[in-house]
Amino acid sequence: MKKTATQLAKYRAKRDFTKTKEPSGARQVLPAPQLRFVVQKHAASHLHWDLRLEMNGVFKSWAVTKGPSIDPADKRLAVEVEDHPLDYGDFEGTIPHGEYGGGTVQMWDRGFWIPQTKQDPEDSLAAGELKFVTAGKRMRGSWVLVKIRNNRGRDTRTNWLLIKHKDEYAQPGGTPALMEEDKSVASGRTMDQIARGVGKAPRPFMLKKAESAAAVWRSNRAESAVTRGSRPASAGRRSAPARSSRRATR
Repeated sequence: MKKTATQLAKYRAKRDFTKTKEPSGARQVLPAPQLRFVVQKHAASHLHWDLRLEMNGVFKSWAVTKGPSIDPADKRLAVEVEDHPLDYGDFEGTIPHGEYGGGTVQMWDRGFWIPQTKQDPEDSLAAGELKFVTAGKRMRGSWVLVKIRNNRGRDTRTNWLLIKHKDEYAQPGGTPALMEEDKSVASGRTMDQIARGVGKAPRPFMLKKAESAAAVWRSNRAESAVTRGSRPASAGRRSAPARSSRRATR
């Protein structure tokens, strides 16, 4: 718990929780049979998609400037941002303008992921390359995050490339249509509806509410087949006790 607080210090320092409804990280999340991921479409100063991978008690996070591409020929810029709390995986709403990351946030995708490596995924990140498999509604199959080196001091940010691997879920030329999809996987609402505060509340994924994480996993069983076929010998350290085997600018 102390380590998680340290990991979230930067996240908490950037936010005034008396003004924003973003989670502070104080709420306990449900354990899950696999590591979870979310992608949040975020209309801040610039529209982007925030990719978040559960890892050792927090969400490791990247802002993907043009959104995840399902075309292996594309290399999407992914700007590393601060670690986010796991309860952020249920956040959908509007951050007040004037606050850090002000703008509308939509739950664009969510599901489960596993690293395609025998080493701890944090060690893979430190080495500058993380291969992983996702089982979501829109992000499926095998991906890689590759750190951009030789920045020569031109940019203080830590930049990565998000690339789709060639597999049964790759769709050359299919990304523009995917980026046009504008309904939340959690509530079915469009960005406009979320901004206006109308429509159904999002179905929970991380928190102890009406629906458990395990129930969401069952609904994604078809997509999860790819993860079962690609499971490594070791999936690294888990943030949740259950084991089935085994930062766009904000």
